[in-house]
Amino acid sequence: MRKPFRERLQTGVILFDGGMGTEIYNRGVYINRCYDELNLTHRDLVTSIGRDYVNAGADVIETNTFGANRFKLEEHSLVDKLRDINLAGAQIAREAAGEDVYVAGSMGPLGVQIEPLGPLALEEAREAFREQAQALLEGGVDLFILETFTYPAEIHQAILAVRDICDLPLIAQITINDDGNSLTGADAEIIVAELDAMEPDVLGANCSVGPHVMLQFLERTRSLTERPFSIMPNAGKPRNINGRNLYMTTPEYMAEYAKLYIQSGANVVGGCCGTNPEHVRAMRRAVNALKPDEALRAIEVRHVEKPPEVEVLPLRDKSRLAHQLDQGRFVTMVEIVAPRGVSPAKQIDAARTMFFYGIDAINIPDGPRASARMSALSLAVQIQRAVGIETVLHYTCRDRNVIGIQSDLLGAWALGLRNILAITGDPPKLGDYPDATAVFDIDAIGLVNVINRLNHGLDIAGNPIGEPTAFHTGVGVNPGAYNMDKELSRLDWKVDAGAEFMITQPVFDLKVLESFLKRVEHIHIPVIAGLWPLTSLRNALFMNNEVPGCHVPDAIIERFRACATREEGQELGIAITREIFRELKSWVQGVQLAAPFGRVDVIPRVLE
Repeated sequence: MRKPFRERLQTGVILFDGGMGTEIYNRGVYINRCYDELNLTHRDLVTSIGRDYVNAGADVIETNTFGANRFKLEEHSLVDKLRDINLAGAQIAREAAGEDVYVAGSMGPLGVQIEPLGPLALEEAREAFREQAQALLEGGVDLFILETFTYPAEIHQAILAVRDICDLPLIAQITINDDGNSLTGADAEIIVAELDAMEPDVLGANCSVGPHVMLQFLERTRSLTERPFSIMPNAGKPRNINGRNLYMTTPEYMAEYAKLYIQSGANVVGGCCGTNPEHVRAMRRAVNALKPDEALRAIEVRHVEKPPEVEVLPLRDKSRLAHQLDQGRFVTMVEIVAPRGVSPAKQIDAARTMFFYGIDAINIPDGPRASARMSALSLAVQIQRAVGIETVLHYTCRDRNVIGIQSDLLGAWALGLRNILAITGDPPKLGDYPDATAVFDIDAIGLVNVINRLNHGLDIAGNPIGEPTAFHTGVGVNPGAYNMDKELSRLDWKVDAGAEFMITQPVFDLKVLESFLKRVEHIHIPVIAGLWPLTSLRNALFMNNEVPGCHVPDAIIERFRACATREEGQELGIAITREIFRELKSWVQGVQLAAPFGRVDVIPRVLE
């Protein structure tokens, strides 16, 4: 069930749907029709569009009522159906949304000038907005969105009209031109200040321009208000092709900018004209990559009192890796992903090669990107037995309840595993099985606490287990988190719970890492930097859009754009990783290198 919208605003980024009018047009309804009337005459069509946006991952869908005010309906002789059109629009969206998705009552400009520029009095405008809002309210909307307004005086009357009848959340959005200012020529800063003074729940901009100009507008104005900010661009500028206006911006491009909006402070993102369910689906992946929205419950972190007969091993004795870090040695790890099938032969051979080159440990992800692979625990045991190199087992909270977690950990210890990386895990909808359910009884903080209890000879309930485990416990950390204060707060909790080392997400931007390291100087556990040799422009864009916390600088992306062949891209990726490694080696206590597409042969070249 959905939380109250204002409460949901405080817990993460909210994704709106895409364009309604252009999507109706794409489905064969020409512009000589009144699109709002379709709520009465083509209910199934409007419902199907809403459902497609819900299935694409939208958190909010809008009603098909943007132009359903008396002045615009008068052009089609439909004023007498105003209430019916708006009521049906809300009911259709409510039906399509189901129980988990919000419905926003869409209201646009009246289409006539108000005083002092036109003949319509302010109170008349307010009354026109009020009668539309009343019908939407009766239809069951969760919030209102006032969008594509040009004049502050007009949107102010719309805000007052909604406030006259209810206290539902309200989003107020202006539209801008190619220079980022109002269509009237007013500076963006002035418009945002005026909107802020009107006290909507969320303010922002939509329509008229494409993703890039919207980003510039956001960067100019975000610091001017403490209110949540919304950004909903068009899918670029339309092109007339064979008599039809088509929007050419790709879903991947929209997703890339959705990430940039969030990193620049947007709380609400979505699309306007030309954006369709595929754009929203791609934006959903970008939003999830930056901040999975699963509700997680953390076990309380508190001091653990061991039974008197239990001897807790010191850090240096927990594993070879722990001993090396305790002695201040620089360590190297390589990430090897488990196979999709039943044979680990390639992975074992790769681990053997890494052992030969002096790598200290093999990192094994647990169902990365929510994919189904051989058990990471199984592969870790097989590598240790066949090769003799230590492994670091990633262990996620996604797939197991607290009973299964404890069972797995006890089994892992009995099988000889000594190093654990405790992570929350990607939500299933990021992967190949979006309909799979997630458990998430606890998050990474709770998991570290569980491991710490086992290391003190206690189970989750505090009962003695006899001989304790002695796991060397690490945690993941995101130096590029868009909410760094929250990321650092969670890191503090992880350390309090018992974390003994941290591994970062892949580092591409040294300025981001340097800033992060300054903010964790008070935390005295080793930092191991993640490194990922990029292989191509496509790989760089993927990391930038779909891997949480990864920021590939524009300069690196441009270097990849200049590569003419696949081989050039691979060589450039190795060279860039080597450059990053040389620079950060003195900053951290080790590195974890990914082997892109299983190519462990690049690892020695990076470490030369």
